[in-house]
Amino acid sequence: MEDFIKENLFDNVTKIDEHNYLVCYKAPPRIVSDGIWGGQKNGRKPMKSFLPLFELQVLIIFVVTQICHHLLFKRLRLPFLVSQIMAGIIIGISIQEEATREVMAKLFPFGSHDVISTISSIGFVLFIFINGVEMDFSMITRTGKKAWTLAMIGLALPTLIAYPLLRYVLVAKLDLNSMSTDLMVAGGVHNLVSFAVIYNTLNGLQMQNSELGRLALSTALASDILSTTMACTIKAALAVGLKAKILNSIYLLAFVILIPLLFRPIMFWVIKNTPEGRPVSNGVVYLIILMVFGLGWISIKINQDFLLGAFILGLAVPEGPPLGSTLVKKLRFFGNWFFLPIFVATCAMKADFSFNREPNVVIATSLMSLIIHVVKTLAIFLPALCCKLPFSDALSLALILNSKGEMEVGVTSSQFDKQMIGGQAYGTMLISIMVTASIVQWSVKSLYDPSRKYAGYQKRNLMSMKPDSELRILTCLHKKSHIVPITNIIDLFFPTLENPMTVDVLHLIELVGRSLPVFVSNRHQRVKSSHKAYSDDVIIAFDVYEHDNSGAVVVNTYTSISLPTLMHEDVCNLALDKVASMVILPFHQRWSIDGTIECDDKNVRALNNKVLDIAPCTVGILVTRGQHSIKESHTRLAVIYLGGRDDLEALCIARRAIKNPRVQLVVYRLVHKHYLPRYTDDLLEEFIGSFNAIGNVCCKEVVVEEGSKTASFMRDIVNEHDFFIVGRRHELDLPQLEGLTSWSEFLELGVIGDFLASPDFRSRASILVVQQQVSKTQK
Repeated sequence: MEDFIKENLFDNVTKIDEHNYLVCYKAPPRIVSDGIWGGQKNGRKPMKSFLPLFELQVLIIFVVTQICHHLLFKRLRLPFLVSQIMAGIIIGISIQEEATREVMAKLFPFGSHDVISTISSIGFVLFIFINGVEMDFSMITRTGKKAWTLAMIGLALPTLIAYPLLRYVLVAKLDLNSMSTDLMVAGGVHNLVSFAVIYNTLNGLQMQNSELGRLALSTALASDILSTTMACTIKAALAVGLKAKILNSIYLLAFVILIPLLFRPIMFWVIKNTPEGRPVSNGVVYLIILMVFGLGWISIKINQDFLLGAFILGLAVPEGPPLGSTLVKKLRFFGNWFFLPIFVATCAMKADFSFNREPNVVIATSLMSLIIHVVKTLAIFLPALCCKLPFSDALSLALILNSKGEMEVGVTSSQFDKQMIGGQAYGTMLISIMVTASIVQWSVKSLYDPSRKYAGYQKRNLMSMKPDSELRILTCLHKKSHIVPITNIIDLFFPTLENPMTVDVLHLIELVGRSLPVFVSNRHQRVKSSHKAYSDDVIIAFDVYEHDNSGAVVVNTYTSISLPTLMHEDVCNLALDKVASMVILPFHQRWSIDGTIECDDKNVRALNNKVLDIAPCTVGILVTRGQHSIKESHTRLAVIYLGGRDDLEALCIARRAIKNPRVQLVVYRLVHKHYLPRYTDDLLEEFIGSFNAIGNVCCKEVVVEEGSKTASFMRDIVNEHDFFIVGRRHELDLPQLEGLTSWSEFLELGVIGDFLASPDFRSRASILVVQQQVSKTQK
C-alpha cells in the first residue's frame, strides 16, 4: 500500500494508521490540465489532474467491460452485469498485484477512486429514479392477491428460517461472533427483490409479455414496495433515543405522503398543458432533475438513504407519454447505459478477493447466501404449485425472483462504505451476485419456452372448420390508418345473420416510459394515459362498425401496450385464448395515393415474422394498396393457385367471399405440362364442381413453363383486380416459380405475394397472403 500511495493526486499523503491518512492539497484542486509541457511548471499535468485522469479511467473501464462482454460472456449468454463486475475485478486485482501495481498506480492513483465513484454514483441515482418513473403507481393497488401473497412469503420465510440459523449455528456453533453483522447484511441483500432487476432479467429472457413474466413483475413490484417500506422503517427505528425514533418516523411518513400529494398533481397539470403528440419542454425536465437531487439531500437530513427521494419522486411521475417517456428517453443513456456500468465496475474494484487469508469468512458468507436462495426458491416454488402453475413454470418463477443485479451491488457497496461488512465478505457477496444472475439466466432459458403453448395440438384453420360453425378471427392494428383496411377485410368474409362472425381487434401500442406491459379488454375498462385513452378512436370506430352490422358481427376490442420485440406474445396469447381460426396482421409498409412508400415500420415487420413462426392458427398478412370498399362497390377478387396447404386455405376464404353477390371471383390455376404437384387438389376440384356454375365465379387454368412466364402472367393481370388472396408457401421445386425466389424482398409474403406487392406495378389492388397453421410436426 505504501508504494501505491506514492502515486496520488495530492501534495502530500501521510499514513496515520491502518484506515486513516492525512491528505494535504491546494485549493482549488487541480481539475484541468495545462498539457504535457505547460503542466511541468505548475504541476497541472494530465496524470496529476482530476478531469483528464477521470476520462482515462472511464475509457479503461469501458474497454475492459466491452472486451469481457463481447469476447466471452455474451457468447455464453450471460447478462451484461457479469461483464461489468468482472471488469471491476480485473482492474481491482491488477491494482493490487505486484506485477502490474506500478502501472495501475499511475492510472488509478490514490485519491482518484473517490472521484470516479462519486460521479458514477449519479448513474445509480438516475437508475433508481428511472425505475420509479417506469413503475405504474396505480398498479400497486391493482396487483392481485397471488402476487402479494408470493411477495410476502418470499420475504418472510427466508427471514424466519435464515436468521435463527445465523444466530444459533453459523455464529454460535462455528464461533463467528465477529462477523454476525456481515452475515446479516449478506442475508438481507440476497433476500432483496428489486423490480428493476427482475424487469431487466425478464427483458434479457424476452419474457415480459408472457403470463409468467407478468406474474413475476407484479410479484417483484409488491416485494419492492414491501422491502423498501421495511428498510425505511428499520432505519428510522435505529435512531438513538425515543424522541429521535418518533421524529424520524414522522419525517419519513410526511416525506412519503407529501411528495406524491404535492408533485403528482403539478405533473398532471404539466401534461394537460402539453400539446398532444409533443414532448414536455426541456425546462420541466431540468426542474425534475433538480428535484431528484434536492429530495435526495432532504432524505439524508431525515436520516434516510439518499436514494429514497429519487425513488418516491419517480413513483410520483405519471408513467408513459408525454412526461414519463420524455424523462426516460433523456436520462436512460447517462443513467443506465453510461454511468451505471462504471458504477458497478468501481464497486467491484474496491473489493478484497484475497480469500485465502480468511477462508472462514468466505465459507460462512457463501453458506448464508446459499441458504437464503434455497429457502426463497422453495418459498415461492411451493405456493406457485399450489396456485396450479406447471412445475417448470413454478420453478422458473422462483428462480426469476431470486435474480440479482445492479440494485444488490449498490446496496452491498453502500454497506461496505459504512464499514458494516469487511472486504472479504464484500468480495464474496459480489461473486455470489454474479453467480446467481448467471444461474438464473441459464436455468430459466432451459426450463421455460413461452412458444410451446402455441404448438398446434388442435387444427385451427378455415379448411378444418365445419360449414355451419361460427368464424372467429383476430385482427391487429397499430395506427388509425389500419382501421379501414381491417373493416374491409372483415367485409370480405361476408358476415350475415345466418353466418355470423366474432372479431377480436387488438390495438398494439409501443411501451414507452413505463416497465409494466398492459393488456386490457376495452369492454370492461379503458387504459388511460394522463389525459386521453390510448385506444379511443379504435374503440369508437369498431363500436360503430358492430352497430352497423348488428347481429352479423360481434367485435371485441383489446389494447396491448408492450415492447415491440414482445408484441407477438400478446397476439398469440389472445389468438389461443379466443380460439381464433385466423390472425390478420397489417403489412409493415403503407403506400400513399401516388404509389410511393409512406410508412415503413421495421418493428411491425419483425412482429409479423414472429407471429408467422409460432401462431396457433392461420395467419394472414394484409397488404393495403388502395381504399376500395368491398361493402359498397363491386369487387374483382382473384386467387392465384399453385397447390399446397396455404393455397387451399386461400380458397376457403374465397369460398366465403363469393357468397357476397358484389364479389366477382377468378381462380387462376397455374400448371406445368410435365410436373404433378405433391399435394392433392381435392378442394380445388370440389370448388370448381360446386361453384363454377355460379355467375360470380370463374376458374381459369394457365399453363406456365418457368418463373419468368409466371411473372409475365401476373404482370398482365395485376391491374385487372381489386383484391388478391394468395398462399405464402409452395413446394420449393415448383418449375412455375423457378428463378422468382431469389428476387423476393419480403419472405413473409411468399414468392407470389411479394411479386404482386412490388411498387414497380403501381397497382391499387390489396393482397391477403395466407399461411395455414403450422403444426408441431411441421415445426
